[in-house]
Parts: sequence; C-alpha cells; structure tokens
Amino acid sequence: MAGVSSCMKYSMFFFNFLFWLCGSVILGVSIWIRVSKDAQQELEIDSSVFAGVDLLIAVGSIIMILGFLGCCGAIKESQCMLLLFFIGLLLILILQVTGGILGAVYRSQIETSLKKNLQESVNSLQSSTEESKVFQEKLQKFQTMNQCCGLLNGPSDWGKNIRNSIICECELKSSADLCTYYDGRYVYKNPCGDVIIEYLKDHLLIIMGIAFGLAVIEILGLGFSMSLYCQIRRK
Repeated sequence: MAGVSSCMKYSMFFFNFLFWLCGSVILGVSIWIRVSKDAQQELEIDSSVFAGVDLLIAVGSIIMILGFLGCCGAIKESQCMLLLFFIGLLLILILQVTGGILGAVYRSQIETSLKKNLQESVNSLQSSTEESKVFQEKLQKFQTMNQCCGLLNGPSDWGKNIRNSIICECELKSSADLCTYYDGRYVYKNPCGDVIIEYLKDHLLIIMGIAFGLAVIEILGLGFSMSLYCQIRRK
C-alpha cells in the first residue's frame, strides 16, 4: 500500500497554520473594534460601519475553522477533517466566483444604486437637524481632503447651507479646474460623488487581483487536500 507523502502532509499543515493565524488576527482585531469604545473613537468608527465589522468577524471565524480542520486533518491524517476542509473551501470558492460574476453583470446597476443613495444623502446636506449636522461635518472633512463639494451636483447640493464660510471653501482660487465662483465666494466645483465612483473604479482592478490570487490559493488548497485525502484512503 502506498504511504502518505510527508512533504505534502507537513506543507499542508504549515500553510493551514498560517491560514488559521490570519483568521485569528482578523477575528481578534474585529472583535476588539466591535467592543472597544476607545478603538471606535480612535478609528472614528460609528454604528454605520458595524455591519462591515460583523462581516469581518464572520470571515475571521470561518478562516480559523478551515485552518484548524486543515492543520488537524493533515497532521492526524484524518479523512473526515480533510473532507470537511475540502467542502468548506469549495463552498467559499463557489461563493467567490458567483459574487465576481454577479458584480460584473450588475456593475452598471451597482453604480446606479450608488448614485440613488447619494441622491438621498443630498437631502441631509440641506437639512438643519442634529443628525444631518453630524453627516455634514463628516462630508466637510471629506471635501477638504479630496477637494470636492456636494455629492452629485456640486455646491448647489448644499442649498442655503452653502453660505456657511467653511463649507467647500477653495483656497486655490486661481485654479479653474478645482474652483468656481458660487454665491459670493470661491468653492470647489467637482462633486464628491464623482470622486467616490472614480475611487471605486480605480480600485476595482486591485480587488479583482486579490480575488484572483485568493482563488488560485483556494484551488491549490483543494488539490492538496484531496490528494492527501486519497493518499490516506489508499494507505
């Protein structure tokens, strides 16, 4: 009977240990951000991004479980653990590919949906409620950093609130590309919505590259785990 390849066995253990370690770091940092008020204040995180933090907790947990199954399955030569590892990794790969296909197919709809959400946020710029003021303060910081104004239509998105001398104030008055004369003073003329959309487009290739790299690693993991599973079965 053929034996189990020690090289494959310990290689799989090592890489799954790193996999488990990465999951532990993601899970630990995510939980720390979720429960620590100091961390939330330092990173300027509010309840609006808790859904993303919760998603990271779920991702970290799944990576830890898969890493544990891969490590134990390899070192103990457990067919059951290796099979569970294979199934779990295969499901993740299928979801990843499905998400990529849906993202490509509905890309234009995603952009339309983003613009719709920005349009809803425009109303907050013209409001005077306390909740709206919090949103306005955050947008003002974003405007200063990215030299933009408003969300979709430029300075007019602010309505009467544009008369506040702080909002959209453009220091480079001589720059026709950045500034425009509006309501008695120079302000940034480019909408911040365009900046957000361009940012997403520019980083789409990076996201696709990361997803492709992860897919290659996942396929290698599937191959190694099934190969080791078959070796153990023939042993």
